[in-house]
Amino acid sequence: MRTNYRGTARRDEFGSRIDRRHSRALAIGIPSLSILLTSLLPMLFVASAVPLIPPLGLMTLIGWRLIRPGIMPVWAGFPLGLWSDLFSGYPFGSAILLWSMAMLVIEALETRFPWLGFVQDWLTATLILSTYLLFAAVLSGAVVSVPLLQAILPQLLLSVLLFPIVSRMIARLDRLRLMRFRKF
Repeated sequence: MRTNYRGTARRDEFGSRIDRRHSRALAIGIPSLSILLTSLLPMLFVASAVPLIPPLGLMTLIGWRLIRPGIMPVWAGFPLGLWSDLFSGYPFGSAILLWSMAMLVIEALETRFPWLGFVQDWLTATLILSTYLLFAAVLSGAVVSVPLLQAILPQLLLSVLLFPIVSRMIARLDRLRLMRFRKF
């Protein structure tokens, strides 16, 4: 009895897996470019008296680090924070310091608790974002007081509520990053 192996190659929604491989440019570039572009997004919105726009660049960095732990090295907070400092309006060096500290905190948490679920990731992001917003306000020269906390609260709530959406966006970008293309 003869077996016909034609058409039995593994297939999925991206086509045949034979003669296909990941693009290095997409695998390396998509995470960094998404963080750089989301750092620029708050500049597009109208300025108001109170801060409302969440730190989208930091949220994207946290999302990539929590969803794909090995893709962003711990030192990535420095150059990405430098980029954010150029456009954020905070004193130069504040995002460098705070983004690097956020990466160190995530690294320490992942070392201590290697298997985290989405709820723990959301709590981690909430802790980091609230600390970031408070310290960024202090580094900008504001005095910690009740009116300052009331002014930061809408931005913090919006950041916490938008984090699942940012995580979903990162998951979609990760699928694009891992797409296989025909080898030439």
